[in-house]
Amino acid sequence: MQPVENNCIQQQQGFTLLEVLIALLILSIGLLGLAALQTTSLRSNQMASMRTTATQLAYDISDRMRANPAGVAAGEYVLAGGTTPSGTSIAATDLIAWNQAVTALPGGRSSITQCDGTSVPPCDGVTHIITVQWDEMRTGATGTTCPPTLETDLRCYRLIFSE
Repeated sequence: MQPVENNCIQQQQGFTLLEVLIALLILSIGLLGLAALQTTSLRSNQMASMRTTATQLAYDISDRMRANPAGVAAGEYVLAGGTTPSGTSIAATDLIAWNQAVTALPGGRSSITQCDGTSVPPCDGVTHIITVQWDEMRTGATGTTCPPTLETDLRCYRLIFSE
């Protein structure tokens, strides 16, 4: 028997450069997706942290108001937005400390209004509306409408305090 010549092309072994490049492309797309997911997760976590802080601040001043019913009855816990409280009374000291804590939020603002017949929501004269506002998206928003328009207004949290 005579040897048969092998005219067939040898089969490839290993990966071609094209296959490696396609695998790297797929891997990089997956890693970019993970990076975007991580960024979104961090942003959501930071927003949740700000909302938690705002809630804690609102409950903090309401606890201070409960501890000083005479100051509440005298109307000493009314704080217009953007004003800095002054004085040495218990209510003034509470408002100064609380106002400083609110400014730790980005663009943080606070106000406490005493309800009257024209308030929204309507309530009696011994009820207060505690409002904490902050720039959740850190866009430099300055609007004070509550509930906010997302593009222009500060995010707000309201707590209705009634003894």
